[in-house]
Amino acid sequence: MSRSEMRAGDADRQRVAERLRAALEEGRLDLQEYDERVQRAYAAKTYGDLDGLLTDLPVVVSQAVQPPVASGTATREWLGQIWGSWFAVLAVTTAVWVITCIASGAPQYYWPVWVAGPWGFFLVITTLGGLATGTPQKAAAEKQFRVLAREHQQKRRALQREAIARGELAMDATKEQRRQFIDDAIARGDLPPRPEKA
Repeated sequence: MSRSEMRAGDADRQRVAERLRAALEEGRLDLQEYDERVQRAYAAKTYGDLDGLLTDLPVVVSQAVQPPVASGTATREWLGQIWGSWFAVLAVTTAVWVITCIASGAPQYYWPVWVAGPWGFFLVITTLGGLATGTPQKAAAEKQFRVLAREHQQKRRALQREAIARGELAMDATKEQRRQFIDDAIARGDLPPRPEKA
């Protein structure tokens, strides 16, 4: 049995009705077309009946897929990554210097400056260059993309497992069949669009 012949559920009908409402709000459907299609959506018995209601509408891309990266937060996180180990090493070497001073009973030359100084100078140059070129925002956008891509992959795999369990997709489906299944799921709104790098 093909997917188009399988029985649709209430959640499927509701999802199509929501897509139709979005098309109405965008001006892609007039009120009469919207009303007719919504009635047909709630009367649909199979996936084929539902899919036919959306074939002439573009895929709705959610604006929430990639929220903008907050500039201040991105900069703070990036600076923490750049300078975090420097502060940790400075704290450890200073602690060793203090213990040495206490053990000898006299103040010693502050030798941690030879560790912190050159490294700190290099980090200042790196920080100024990174801030000038927008590196914090680029790093935050890349991190956000990886998170969204991982979430999309998890949803895609879960959808494929469900489809295999329902018999919509063969267990030994080819790569091309799986890709087509995912493209169809995105077009129906069962799966959000693939995230794209900014």
